[in-house]
Amino acid sequence: MEHFGSFHSSCTAMLVGKKATIDGSTIIARDEDGESGINQKTFKVFPARDYDEEFVSEYSGVKIPLHGHGCRFTATPNAQENEIKGRWDEQGINEYNVAMSATETEGTNARCLGHDPLVKNGIDEDSMLYLVLPFIKTAREGVARLGKLIEQYGTGECNGIAFADQDEVWYFETGAGHQWAAQRIPDDCYAICPNIMVIEEIDFNDSDNFMFASTLKSFVEKNHLNPDPTTFNYRNIFGTQSEADSYYNTPRTWYGQKLFNPSIEQDPTSQNMPFLRRPEKKIAIEDVEAFLSSHYNGTPYDPMGTFASGTREEQRKFRSISLDRNQSSCILQIRNHVPKEFAAIQWINFGFYCYSPYVPFYTNISDTPANYQKAGAEVDTNSAYWMYKTLAVVVEPRYHKFINEVNEYRDSCQSFGLQRIDQIDQQAAELEVDELNNFLTKANLQTAAEVTKRTHALLSSLIKQSLLDSKYQFELGDNL
Repeated sequence: MEHFGSFHSSCTAMLVGKKATIDGSTIIARDEDGESGINQKTFKVFPARDYDEEFVSEYSGVKIPLHGHGCRFTATPNAQENEIKGRWDEQGINEYNVAMSATETEGTNARCLGHDPLVKNGIDEDSMLYLVLPFIKTAREGVARLGKLIEQYGTGECNGIAFADQDEVWYFETGAGHQWAAQRIPDDCYAICPNIMVIEEIDFNDSDNFMFASTLKSFVEKNHLNPDPTTFNYRNIFGTQSEADSYYNTPRTWYGQKLFNPSIEQDPTSQNMPFLRRPEKKIAIEDVEAFLSSHYNGTPYDPMGTFASGTREEQRKFRSISLDRNQSSCILQIRNHVPKEFAAIQWINFGFYCYSPYVPFYTNISDTPANYQKAGAEVDTNSAYWMYKTLAVVVEPRYHKFINEVNEYRDSCQSFGLQRIDQIDQQAAELEVDELNNFLTKANLQTAAEVTKRTHALLSSLIKQSLLDSKYQFELGDNL
């Protein structure tokens, strides 16, 4: 299969170290977008099991033997009815509280790809999570395992992959067919990752904070790829730095850094914005949600034209984070102030992110809510994916009429989610360890049921208002 490039080509990621968050959690988060407005997603948990198989990717065709014990993990895979074949597990947390997000589609320049081309039948986005997450106990182990696989089998895509455990957050980038590098996010920093290479200077002598392909340094030297031999800047060596990047990618970094470092002035089209920043205040889950569901709010570049007076040209100048190709957004949070048995939470948002809420799901579970497990070919609001997609269809034509009600709904769902976490934590602390999986599974079902109920109520309200607001009405005497 000729593919060379992910179908999920417009994602946005954010990573936060534990000293940069308000509660000491580590966070990795990513919006999974698609080239079209429909890419049915589900939320599932896969049990621990012994592997003795040859994995064959339906998407790329790569064949990899898997052996040994694999642990339980959650994921947001494509629905079976999805036209894009393969697993596409995308984002999840395993039973050791290791989080993985795969992938952020990126680009490598033609010069580097000429010397190490992308590999047909290589390891691509569709299979990375399945090949790695069940077999690792730390984020660092995840980087090492994926790196070894990329060196052996190659990849047909250039991607960014995030790993986190309770202590460390790592960002991993594939730079060519077999080349890769990863950097640990400092505990007091955050990083914004659009669809471009972001890792900068690599210190080959600092194994605590950098990992890389065994061939990376010699590959660059042999092929004379480094434009500045006084340093080893991964982004400058492998990145694209194209005009398109300045309008499709860098504005997203600009907006994220504007939110978390508002005192710093930068040009949205600059390709010199740093990968890592220390935020001016501690970052909460709500802050990550606000960024991942944003559309340049409060600036002239907001395509919704909400609070700032931008021209039509300004409003359409940059690629927004929230847009019609949104599919699934996850915030993977590993908390450090509660016991490890219920420390991991996967916040999930299906649909158009600025209309739908993030719902918190504990990941020490054996099952997921029924409406999150199905997303058929036909629209069905009994499916969580289709329910939130339907909400977007109803809101968009009357955005300015409905957005206040939608925001109130999202805020109420967020408050409810936090209340649920407080309640569940308190109850979980009183249970035996062997009781927690069953308890947390049932608790997730109750959380999802309430948010689903509120979403159906909102849909009912908005649809009724739309029916009463039709422009195709005619009353007796209207022609007089």
